[in-house]
Amino acid sequence: VANAPLSDSQTIKTVGSGVHVRIMGWWPFKRKSGSFDNEPHIRGSRLWIQDLREVCELCFDNRAEGQRRIRQMQVEWRDAHEEGEVDDALLQGLDRRAFRLLRADESEWVRWLDEDGFWKPGWGSGEATE
Repeated sequence: VANAPLSDSQTIKTVGSGVHVRIMGWWPFKRKSGSFDNEPHIRGSRLWIQDLREVCELCFDNRAEGQRRIRQMQVEWRDAHEEGEVDDALLQGLDRRAFRLLRADESEWVRWLDEDGFWKPGWGSGEATE
C-alpha cells in the first residue's frame, strides 16, 4: 500500500521519525467560480409598506404628526425611485396609500390603520384614482 501510485488528489507527508502518511486532498464540493454580485440589497414592497404602517401606527393618536411623517416618507420614496430601488408600481401603491392617509380625518385615519387589506401589496391597483 505504501508504494501504490498516488492519485491526483493525494500527497505524501512525512510525520515524526520518518513515518509517511497519505493525505487526501480531494474535496467533493467544488467552489463556484463565479463571483458574488455586489449589488446593494433591494427592499421589497412589503418592507416599504411595513415602514409606512409602522410610522402611522406610532402616530395612531396624533394624526397630524403621522401625516407630517408620511410627507417626509414621500420624499424618501421619490429619491429611492430615482435611484431605481422603488419601481413605478410600488411608488404608485405607496402614493395611493399616502393620498388616503393624508386626506383622512380622525375617524378615517383610525379606520385606514385598522384595515388589513389596505396594507397588503397590490391594494387599490384596480381602483380608479380620484
